[in-house]
Amino acid sequence: MSRLLVAADPPGAATLAAEEVGRRLQGAVACRGRAVVALAGGATPRLLHGRLADPAGRWAAAIDWSRVHVLLGDERCVPPDHPDSNYRMARESLLDRVPIPRRQVHRWLAEDPEPAREAARMDGLLRALFPGGPPRLDLVLLGLGPDGHVASLFPGGAALEATSAWAAATPPRAGHARLTLTIPAIQAARSVLLLASGREKAWAAGEAWRGAGPLPVQRIRPASGELTLVLDAAAAAAARRVP
Repeated sequence: MSRLLVAADPPGAATLAAEEVGRRLQGAVACRGRAVVALAGGATPRLLHGRLADPAGRWAAAIDWSRVHVLLGDERCVPPDHPDSNYRMARESLLDRVPIPRRQVHRWLAEDPEPAREAARMDGLLRALFPGGPPRLDLVLLGLGPDGHVASLFPGGAALEATSAWAAATPPRAGHARLTLTIPAIQAARSVLLLASGREKAWAAGEAWRGAGPLPVQRIRPASGELTLVLDAAAAAAARRVP
């Protein structure tokens, strides 16, 4: 079952998303003794991270961060201190501000000069975290591109057709090769939270809400049925018009 949550502006959307993320991480720790989450890159997730890490907020103390495992849904093939690194953004806005053990932060080794080798390593790491079955991440956070891409899964890209691999390397975009979780890995998650803000995301958000189709975002339909769109009013304009 898909849900649509709309806030007036990006800060409001980040607050809505923080409530969703906090409850899911808290529930996963209570039910299974740990929570495994894949974070997203981009501006809206940065605001979300700020809500989660705020010592005066609800979730910084409410989540047992010592039981949380963190991955990134995708990464640019740059060193971890590069300005374009999703890991750097996540570290600065969240990971350095909450007590997650370093050994439970499973970053892409995106500085590896052979992206396919790093994709294979991440695939193996996921299989070690989830032995004997699909990678049942408790939560996957996804941003949304104006063209309907999610993570580093772009329209027409070969990585979209992966059927058994849980991680893949993709060709350069905006100057960098990419590493990404695949559709099968995202589909296996217990819940998926899609974040978008801004008028430039309205068309893609509307297509996401419309349902199954050829766009990468339209192919994200978790087996659990737990897909939630968290949008600001500008991004939700088209979604609200979908029957």
